[in-house]
Amino acid sequence: MTSKIMSCNEIRELVPDLAAGLSSMTPELNTHIQSCDGCAGKLAELQQTMALLDEWQAPEPSPYFDVRMQARLREEMARPSQGWLHWVRRPALVLALGVLMVMTITLVRSDGGWHIRTHPKQMADYEPGSAVGDLQALDKNNELYSDFDVLDDLKVQADVNANP
Repeated sequence: MTSKIMSCNEIRELVPDLAAGLSSMTPELNTHIQSCDGCAGKLAELQQTMALLDEWQAPEPSPYFDVRMQARLREEMARPSQGWLHWVRRPALVLALGVLMVMTITLVRSDGGWHIRTHPKQMADYEPGSAVGDLQALDKNNELYSDFDVLDDLKVQADVNANP
C-alpha cells in the first residue's frame, strides 16, 4: 500500500475544515502536519481563532436603544420636506447642471450638428443628360411632366411607327 504524499497547497485547502472540526484527520494529513512546521502553524493559528470566535458573545444593546430609535424616527417623519430646490445644496449636482447648461448653450449657438449636413455635390445641379441630372430635372418639373399630354401622344405615335 503506497501512501500518497500531500502537498502544502492541498493541506491549506483542508485546514479550515480541520480547524472547525468538519473533517477528520487522515493518516496522510497527520503525517504531513507533523513533518511540516508551516502547515502545523497555520492549523494551530486557525484553531485558536476558531476557539476565540466560539467564546465571543455579541454585546447587548442599551436598554434605551429602542426608545431612542423610535424618537429619532418620529423626529425625521415630523420634519417638513425641503422642497424641490434642496438639491442645490449639493455641489456635485450643481456642477453637473452647470456643465450641462454650458454644453447645451454651446451646441445651440454653434448649430452643433442638429440638422443633416448635405454634401456640396448634392446641392449643385449635375450636367443635363447624366442620370443624376435627368432625375433632378424630373424632380423639379414633376407637376409639368405629370400633366403633359404630349408625352402620351409621343408614346402612341412611337407604337404606330414600330408596327406599320
